Amino acid sequence: MRHESIGISGMTCAACAKRIERATGKLDGVTSAAVNFATEKLTVEYDENVIQVGAISDTIAKIGYGVVEGRKNGEVTIPIAGMTCAACARRIEKALGKSAGVLSASVNFATERATVVYDLNAIKLSGIKDAISKAGYTPLDAERKGAVDEDRIRKEREINSLKRKFTVSAVFGIPLLYIAMGSMIWWWPFPIPRLLYPMQYPLNYAIVQIILTVPIVIAGRRFYSVGFRSLVQGSPNMDSLIAIGTSAALVYSFYSTYQILAGNFGAVEGLYFESAGVIITLILLGKYLEAVSKGKTSEAIKKLMGLAPKTAIIIQDGKEMEIPIDEVEIGHVILVKPGGKIPVDGVIADGHSAVDESMLTGESIPIDKKPGDKVFAATINKNGVLRFEATKVGSDTALAQIIKLVEDAQGSKAPIAAMADIVSGYFVPVVCVIAVIAATAWYFLGTPPAGWTHVQFALTIFIAILIIACPCALGLATPTAIMVGTGKGAENGILFKGGEALETTHKLNAIVFDKTGTLTEGHPEVTDIVVAGSSGIRDEKHLLQITASAEKSSEHPLGEAIVRKAETEGVDFLEVEGFQALTGLGIEASVGGSVFCIGNRKLMAERGILLGELEGESDRLAEEGKTPMYVVLEDKLVGIIAVADVLKKSSAEAIKSLKAMGVKVAMITGDNKKTAGAIARQVGIDIVLAEVLPQDKSNEVKKLQSEGLRVAMVGDGINDAPALAQADIGIAIGSGTDVAMESADIVLMKSDLMDVPTAIALSRATIRNIKQNLFWAFAYNTAGIPVAAGVLHIFGGPLLNPIFAAAAMSLSSVSVLTNALRLRRFEANRVSN
Repeated sequence: MRHESIGISGMTCAACAKRIERATGKLDGVTSAAVNFATEKLTVEYDENVIQVGAISDTIAKIGYGVVEGRKNGEVTIPIAGMTCAACARRIEKALGKSAGVLSASVNFATERATVVYDLNAIKLSGIKDAISKAGYTPLDAERKGAVDEDRIRKEREINSLKRKFTVSAVFGIPLLYIAMGSMIWWWPFPIPRLLYPMQYPLNYAIVQIILTVPIVIAGRRFYSVGFRSLVQGSPNMDSLIAIGTSAALVYSFYSTYQILAGNFGAVEGLYFESAGVIITLILLGKYLEAVSKGKTSEAIKKLMGLAPKTAIIIQDGKEMEIPIDEVEIGHVILVKPGGKIPVDGVIADGHSAVDESMLTGESIPIDKKPGDKVFAATINKNGVLRFEATKVGSDTALAQIIKLVEDAQGSKAPIAAMADIVSGYFVPVVCVIAVIAATAWYFLGTPPAGWTHVQFALTIFIAILIIACPCALGLATPTAIMVGTGKGAENGILFKGGEALETTHKLNAIVFDKTGTLTEGHPEVTDIVVAGSSGIRDEKHLLQITASAEKSSEHPLGEAIVRKAETEGVDFLEVEGFQALTGLGIEASVGGSVFCIGNRKLMAERGILLGELEGESDRLAEEGKTPMYVVLEDKLVGIIAVADVLKKSSAEAIKSLKAMGVKVAMITGDNKKTAGAIARQVGIDIVLAEVLPQDKSNEVKKLQSEGLRVAMVGDGINDAPALAQADIGIAIGSGTDVAMESADIVLMKSDLMDVPTAIALSRATIRNIKQNLFWAFAYNTAGIPVAAGVLHIFGGPLLNPIFAAAAMSLSSVSVLTNALRLRRFEANRVSN
């Protein structure tokens, strides 16, 4: 199965999204299709042996929507020196045209620039420059369009188009409204010209309104082309409602104009040109404001994309050469000067420096780097000169992975949106039926207001219902909040892997922390060495030598701590044979011809080894929060080496914050109960799950879940993978570089545990925002449609003017977007219920 994300243009409401889902979901080979109206993307899963993405794109195009192609082709503008006439320009064009992979080339002699469109997979920018050089000219630094720029340009083009259309409609709509309503407002200081008085000069009045309405209809022509096409195809959308409503007003107005021409001057009361014109104007205004607001919801991803530098300095044949970032390949040696951004991921070959990784990890203190250390794209070299070898480029860099993670999360759907999606699918047809029934009922059974005909009365009801209904608000309620919420999380180093993870997090009422590397720094150190009397061990150094020699083959953090201690003390390592790791218990090995067992209290119990004279010492060490490692020679305890790990500074504060939020906190560890209890007391944890083997951690999580708790597991994302997968939410604490932790639902890029309560607080704020949006969207339509249908008129109240219905409809979607944007003010250091 293959996953693909396809950009879609031309959607105007949630009904459009539902229609695309239905059309693509029916295709053979497509297993799932989900459209996010806010991000304008289709996420589709399909069998590439049955169907290709091209067929999916064709289906989208057939039902009237556009497909935004991914960036497969590059476009670059290259300044060229050395041209002397138009013939030079022609020569360069021919040279570029012959180059494999160049799709088009245009050279402007006046500006001395070549604009080249090329296949990114077939030719690189360096190849294009070589072709220009071979033709006898000098290519200068290129000006290229990146994916971020392309997306920004496309969005800006859409916003400018809507702004232009609104401006045109407003220029004609304001005088149209003034002429239509001016004669009714007796106190207005600027009366309409006498030649346009409706009662005295009805034909003038009608013709001027037609002249002013036509440009407005042209500006809003897309409502008609898309709306009627969708209606004919049996999937009406918001455009259909606008097209039907305003067309009804226009048709009746033209009929009234015909009546006036025929001598029936009373038909002037049946002109509704201003309703159609002002409705289109207001809806264009709403669409313009909506487009601007939607652009703001994706600012977080744009910031991340903007972090990467555009060029890199590589060292080739001993010379420094600046090339575009897309030209960097694995194995290139890259030079980064003080203050420069690191362009791709790599390993330092030469140089020492401090690197600011705050833009990726949030860690404010620059990290010292030396040869052999890894560096990551978009981080900043603070002082020294670094030379490093590129190991990951393009979409494989840590930054690219983070961007992909955030994009996927923003494009995903949350379960809370399910009801809105269902309603959106049936909304428009139901509204059309309600409009027809209400208009018919009022025509035959209602009493029109004084001076109105039955047709005018029914038409007003019909138009008002169609115009006030707003599926947009329903479609935008959830995805916009998720976009802002996940973006805000990314800004704070919290990566949610999808809308479902973001939603589930707000329900958490229990959190299990792994101890080593999560609550603690993960750098244990030897604190005590105790030798048993008459054990055959000469002294503490001898015990350390035996234990460190055995542990040298171990990868366990406690074993590594013992080895580091021995290296610090200058101890010589002995030869080891028959090394065996005892999972969750310890190790066994032959050192200097004798078999030693080194492990925890559980291993002692399993082997039936008594602690004897060292039991009191063992208890003391455990009560101090240290982990005793028991050294056994031929079934006799010969000594204890105690190891302790320093607690993170943020651990106690994070636990306190979680408790204040009403969340139960547990700690899970392989340590004995006394050691675990001592550590738990230091940070304020009440529930201690001690002496748990790695493979049993998931069972402990399952036990908590069986008590009705919604559990999150916080671990390092590697050793704790089964428990992370079992928990309702798996939270992996990474270094900010390894974001592809498949078992986790949330990745914390920093090692600061305060990000755990922050993630919950952000989730709660986002879900609260979504509920507010959904309430407003449902309440608006639930209240607005009956009012438009004339419910208030039954009890002697007013009728809803279609113009006010259009204003309300436009503002409803804008209000939902504005509310979602409030999440941008979320503060990471403020957690609440």
